[in-house]
Amino acid sequence: MLRTASRKTAAVAAAGAAALGLTLTLAASGPAAAAAPRTAPSSDTVRTDPNGRHTAAEIHRFLAAFYGHHGPGAWAREHQVSDYLKDRAAHTEGYDLLLCAQNTPREITIGKVTTAQSAGVGWATVTTLWDGGQRSSFTAYVGLESRPIVLQDVDCGQ
Repeated sequence: MLRTASRKTAAVAAAGAAALGLTLTLAASGPAAAAAPRTAPSSDTVRTDPNGRHTAAEIHRFLAAFYGHHGPGAWAREHQVSDYLKDRAAHTEGYDLLLCAQNTPREITIGKVTTAQSAGVGWATVTTLWDGGQRSSFTAYVGLESRPIVLQDVDCGQ
């Protein structure tokens, strides 16, 4: 009987502590917080880098949108590529420099983005999947301070 009583006491004490913690949390957040639901600020207003540079998450979103599933379209090639890279691509014969390939891939994935603040650049591995299951990869580079964000360079690594 003593064990049963101590278990019940412990359960009541735990429930009371939880209720007290919830009450203190609600009281600390104030009546305005309890009345209105909280929403996250829009991604356009959130800058996690104190210097206003593009973050790894922003670069990943850009590269995923730029490359899509099968490669960049005409608008992206015209408006989201640096002049330097456009010039290189114009002088590259035999393959599409932005895809480091001759054909259109079946699928494209973007790897983890790395940023080098001191160099002012971020990069990620872009992996292309081809018919027959063959994969190839290249590195895409984005300037951390470019406005608007553009693809600065690619390294086909061959």
